[in-house]
Amino acid sequence: MRVIVVDDDAIVVRSLATILGAEPDIEVEGTGTSGEEAVSLFSACEPDVVLMDIQMPGGDGLSAAEKILAADPAARVVFLTTFSDDDYIVRALRLGARGYLIKQDVATIAPALRSVMAGQSVLEGEVLARAAALSADGVRPSRGEPEMRGLTEREREVVRAIADGMSNAEVAAALYMSEGTVRNHISAILAKLGLRNRTQIAVYYYRG
Repeated sequence: MRVIVVDDDAIVVRSLATILGAEPDIEVEGTGTSGEEAVSLFSACEPDVVLMDIQMPGGDGLSAAEKILAADPAARVVFLTTFSDDDYIVRALRLGARGYLIKQDVATIAPALRSVMAGQSVLEGEVLARAAALSADGVRPSRGEPEMRGLTEREREVVRAIADGMSNAEVAAALYMSEGTVRNHISAILAKLGLRNRTQIAVYYYRG
């Protein structure tokens, strides 16, 4: 995959470029230190993935992502940041970002980018927990609840419960069914929506 890396810390940019460039299936096509550079690099390099920080001078990452996705709705934007701020998470999901990762373990970045290339959305654990909390608080980080066409009303209830961060046991207790029935509903939901796991169900719900 062809990647551009954008972060306002030049040392971080060089480190990420070196680490990702050492992967056999990743080629770093360009690097930048501002949102404006991210937009220019995307246009010039046409990368498969944009790996970008959020808070940057010269145009923040969210504004840059908005411009990139307006020009190419299929663009794969992955945020890599130290901020798990609620507003950032909501805005990133609304924009259609494919990933929101927290700067912790760099070893997880390459696998996350491969998941994005495979069509998945990736949310770091803390971010997924925050998104679930936002949904539970009634703050919908999306344009509205998805239509969930093809799902039964019971399956829709299971989707909402998963989006609220419930475990299978909690879903079973809340909806008065056995854990086995919950698992069966989840399998049906995954098949009908073309998803692979519980995390993708939550992301599907959040993004509307």
